[in-house]
Amino acid sequence: MRGVALSEFPRLVKLSDKVYGYEEIRQPGFTTVSLIVIGRNGVLVADGQGNVQATQTLLDKIKTVSTLPVKWYVVGSDHGDHTAGNSALPKDIQFVVHANSLAQLKKDSAAAAAANRPAVVMPTTAMTSDNETIDLGGISVRVRFLGRAHTGGDLMVEVPSEKLLFMSEAYLNRVFPAMRSAYGAEWVRTIDNALALKNVDRFIPGHGFIEDAKVSREELVAFRESLVAVIAEVKRLKAAGLTVDQAIAQANWGPYAKWFLAEQQSPIAIRRLWTELDGASK
Repeated sequence: MRGVALSEFPRLVKLSDKVYGYEEIRQPGFTTVSLIVIGRNGVLVADGQGNVQATQTLLDKIKTVSTLPVKWYVVGSDHGDHTAGNSALPKDIQFVVHANSLAQLKKDSAAAAAANRPAVVMPTTAMTSDNETIDLGGISVRVRFLGRAHTGGDLMVEVPSEKLLFMSEAYLNRVFPAMRSAYGAEWVRTIDNALALKNVDRFIPGHGFIEDAKVSREELVAFRESLVAVIAEVKRLKAAGLTVDQAIAQANWGPYAKWFLAEQQSPIAIRRLWTELDGASK
């Protein structure tokens, strides 16, 4: 566990005087990450956690480093492991969400209500551009949409003064590409867009451990390479005339077979990319 006792999780990772990462252990070796930015006027959080209790724990941890209210919440990923605990957030919080994610959250909210599960609290309006700046007082963030990746509404949070970019689930550190609702080829281009940002030298993942600047870029490049390799392998299997089930049985993932969640995620990736190659994914 990177030399850190399991008992120390969930934990805050100090990235600067005003910025923290938050790592929650979902299972040994696998983290879900949130970003916390503290300004004079309040606190911004990017991505919550997977249930109400876990999100409340995140909010409680924030209180240990700031007494200011949590005022802004960026929906980096609309998936339940980041949004299902949103009902723990302050009622007057300002959401920042992409239109694609807002549409998905509406579906999730209706499903949660029908199943009598905790409400999926969501915004009523989406951001109107692909690059919005939020002034927190003494520090600003840029909320960026660099293209579809893991969900289709993937938002990232750049903190220019700290030269860092929180990428949410567009960057999974040493985790096999999770593609349940992904856009494979576009995901690669989205990562290229992130790597091309001139004022960023540290990349923060949505899952996997937070790295220092140099290693974070190396690992993001490695994750991009894994996406390229997975897409190429699915193309090879499809060109060979196999069925989807045959492809799942015969796929050769090389070094990525040892990456976290490979056994669970690889069949999902094949089915999703198969659909994308057939032109059915929009």
